[in-house]
Amino acid sequence: MTRTSLLLLALALTASAQYTLGPDSLQRKPGVSAGTVTQHRWTTSKIFPGTVRDYWVYAPANADKTKPLPVMIFQDGNGFVRENGAWHATIVLDNLIADKSIPPMLAVFIDPGVMPAPGQNQMARYNRSYEYDATSDKYARFLAEEILPEIGKSHNLSKDPNDRGLAGSSSGAIAAFTAAWYRPDQFRRVISFIGSYTNLRGGNEYAALIRKMEPKPLRVFLQDGDHDLNIYSGSWWMANQDMAMALDYAGYETTFVKGTEGHNSKHGSAILPEAMRWLWAGYPKPVGRVENTPERHFVRMILDPASDWQLVTEGLGFADGPAADKDGTLYFCDVTKSTIYKMQGDKPVAFATDTAKARGLAFGPDGRLYSTSDRGISVYDSAGKATVIAGNINANDLAVTATGGVYFTDTGGKKVWYVEPGKEKRAVVTEGINAPNGIRLQVDESLLLVSDFGTRFVWSYQVQPDGSLANGQPFYKLEVPEDPHPSRGVSAMADAMTIDTDGHLYVATEMGVQICDQPGRVVGIIRKPATSGLTSVALGGNTLYAASADKIWKRALRRSGRPPAKPVMPPKPGL
Repeated sequence: MTRTSLLLLALALTASAQYTLGPDSLQRKPGVSAGTVTQHRWTTSKIFPGTVRDYWVYAPANADKTKPLPVMIFQDGNGFVRENGAWHATIVLDNLIADKSIPPMLAVFIDPGVMPAPGQNQMARYNRSYEYDATSDKYARFLAEEILPEIGKSHNLSKDPNDRGLAGSSSGAIAAFTAAWYRPDQFRRVISFIGSYTNLRGGNEYAALIRKMEPKPLRVFLQDGDHDLNIYSGSWWMANQDMAMALDYAGYETTFVKGTEGHNSKHGSAILPEAMRWLWAGYPKPVGRVENTPERHFVRMILDPASDWQLVTEGLGFADGPAADKDGTLYFCDVTKSTIYKMQGDKPVAFATDTAKARGLAFGPDGRLYSTSDRGISVYDSAGKATVIAGNINANDLAVTATGGVYFTDTGGKKVWYVEPGKEKRAVVTEGINAPNGIRLQVDESLLLVSDFGTRFVWSYQVQPDGSLANGQPFYKLEVPEDPHPSRGVSAMADAMTIDTDGHLYVATEMGVQICDQPGRVVGIIRKPATSGLTSVALGGNTLYAASADKIWKRALRRSGRPPAKPVMPPKPGL
């Protein structure tokens, strides 16, 4: 069904204010066979430990068991699966599969978890809001790592994310969107009825993130009514309009069906068949990269629209510290193997070994490579021979000035140091940042920027003529994940950074590469190339390099980095 016809249907329903089940929902049509539904219980979750939940698996009639089946997952499964309930979802599936409106598919109807009470006169813990309203990847991982593999033991499930959809109502709707938002490598189709995109647990932030984040390959159906809830956490009606406008702004395949009902299933159940038709229209054509993203989306001013992430190399112990020389040649560290590599063509070759776990790299004005390691600060000549210029230092990352001075971070010591040009003399230039990590000079070298790994801020300091710092402020405010990866420290906000000739800062975070303008605002987020977080980024000409776990990635941009240690006057920012 086209978007126009769907909107006409919505207008007709609104005009009559009557939301009734249609012929696709009331009963199976003549000659339509019923699929089979089996009930199960999940009691061994590691992601939500201690919980139990029921789930139901619908298998279509007469399906070819030799072919992997697409799958739809319905949150609050008991309400959707019951044929005497509000939604009649299995009847809808039978009818739509029979008339080829949607492909034959498996459906999973799953309830939220409950932790049983330890005693007879004690209350159970109900996980619905914790699982559904959370804006983290936990629920997506629960589905992808626990439930679907278990069902896959008995059914031939497709592993193609284009073949996987999610649906839900209220908190179940935001759970469906969140799972796809975090894991488009697993799920790409979403139906959201009266979605709870309000501040129950931070869902109100999605509309802003959608506008900043590089668009993901998702197709999203939204429905809400103008009499929906208006309570302490926000207005559902306003929040769904905000979501719809944000998705449209960012160029997603999306539609928003407006109605007059409140926080109930009347409107949603009436249009469930049309929502399913819209969601699966054109199948098996994949829900791919968003190609029609408007130029007004700021991230498209940064990204080359014809380019995506490309793998440079993999199989490293721990990748870190990418840096490009004046010719754009990439160097990077394998911290675990104490090796610095240099790219020759499309292959990495060892540039230096026994580097004492070198982790931060930067080129100086003389073309030599500077490095942080367990030995301190070292400089490498063109043959890969190292000279220690400042020893006995716990150095993490570094920035080299046009005169050869070196700023570096001591994360554990909560200090930023400065080594004078051509000397070993060093001095603490600031301290007190919770976890100073990445460090870069603004392109004109007027400011020193230091990321705080323990918070959501990047600090900005004015560089003085003698190399000292003044007027420090937590200037750049980053977007933060609700549930950062447990191995990434306190909050895993800001790691290593790079900067382009316009003075825009690129920060490696678990959420992606966050782009900040000169006034300190996040104006765009480039999605990360893999599910693991990013540790460091660098610009070599118009190429953005990123280190993530055991891999180095690259991506073409419309912006470029400055030549190593060569000051550039950036344009005056828009305020």
